[in-house]
Amino acid sequence: MTEAALAAWLGATLGTPARDPALYARALTHGSHSADNYERLEFLGDRVLGLLMAEWLFALFPNEPEGALSKRLNALVTGPVCAQVARAAGVAPYLRLGKQARDDGASDSDNVLGDVMEALIGALYLDHGLEAARTAIHRLWGERIGKDAAAPQHPKSALQEWAAAHNRRPPDYVVVDRAGPHHAPQFRVRVAIGKLAEAEASGASKQEAETAAAAALLARLTAP
Repeated sequence: MTEAALAAWLGATLGTPARDPALYARALTHGSHSADNYERLEFLGDRVLGLLMAEWLFALFPNEPEGALSKRLNALVTGPVCAQVARAAGVAPYLRLGKQARDDGASDSDNVLGDVMEALIGALYLDHGLEAARTAIHRLWGERIGKDAAAPQHPKSALQEWAAAHNRRPPDYVVVDRAGPHHAPQFRVRVAIGKLAEAEASGASKQEAETAAAAALLARLTAP
């Protein structure tokens, strides 16, 4: 991938030309390729994304209480959603991966793509400031933020509420398996409500697997 092609893609994706190309190159670099990778920028971008998304939701839903706003925020900044945004933006061809990571399919890993999307936001913030980051986030997340008329209920919270409403023990989550390479792990989690019922599900992170397992168990418990 040429520097000119990367610069053109960055400008089109983030909405402003790169003043410091090295920042964005680092944001696209996986640890398998270089020690100078995206991890620190991902740390920063995660916080920038959270702040600007909270600001946006606060303005968009002026009558919603804190709990509903938190549900919306949590649904929009998860790793899988960041990975979806990265895929829609066409991030994968620009990733800088080591050979083993490429062979293992890291370019389509939710963990990698989600982290890189946050790292790009961190790079944009350092390069152009908060307003540029705000504009980019509004463009990249625009179709997702107003998708749900009501604030979405997280499956783990919904399962917890179901258990309390039915005088049952709180859900118990256990990791039953972990497989795959470091950059693309797969977790399998079992959730149970006492001896009443249980379900298992897999995900690219422990949190993702727990969420999927909670959704599966809730669907089982509430099925007609």
